[in-house]
Amino acid sequence: MTKVDFRKELKALYAPSVKEVAVVEVPRMNFLKIDGEGDPNSAQTYQEALEALYTLSYTIKFKVKKGLLAIDYGVMPLEGLWWADDMTSFATGDKSAWKWTAMIAQPDFVSEALVHEAIEETGRKKVLPALAKLRFEPFDEGSCAQIMYIGPFSAEGPTIERVHAFISASGHQRFGKHHEIYLSDLRRTAPEKWKIVIRQPMK
Repeated sequence: MTKVDFRKELKALYAPSVKEVAVVEVPRMNFLKIDGEGDPNSAQTYQEALEALYTLSYTIKFKVKKGLLAIDYGVMPLEGLWWADDMTSFATGDKSAWKWTAMIAQPDFVSEALVHEAIEETGRKKVLPALAKLRFEPFDEGSCAQIMYIGPFSAEGPTIERVHAFISASGHQRFGKHHEIYLSDLRRTAPEKWKIVIRQPMK
């Protein structure tokens, strides 16, 4: 049995500095993704998306562990892309207008065939409303600025502004969607201790 810790192998992407904004080159990676819209704190569709993503990710993990590959690895953290048709809604706090892609990265050896097999197996065992919305596809983010933020969502603003200021000061422009990576279990960790990677693609 081979054991792999992808978060350690991808330390530059998943363990940035808390003190300094840094530039990273994010490689092409494969993700399970579900799109939606609405306030993530109250939208049932968001909670359904997370349940489907985690359930399928763990189903895939155990199929890999017990299958021919015999690789044991930790499921990667939840990630989110966030945007709105009117980006001022991010500043005004109108989360009902937010759009999102909830996603979890998958190892390179996870194939599309394995994902479909896991979806069928999961669907037979459990009713997951968001399972039909799930897709498996690559995401190529490229050059990004990022930093580690520790604290509740409500106080992220200054850290996000700091990342944006860094991008402008370096002669670049923001490109793509606001990206967050949730390293803490938000259900079991106190909000003031949440560890969140704040990432913004740039060009």
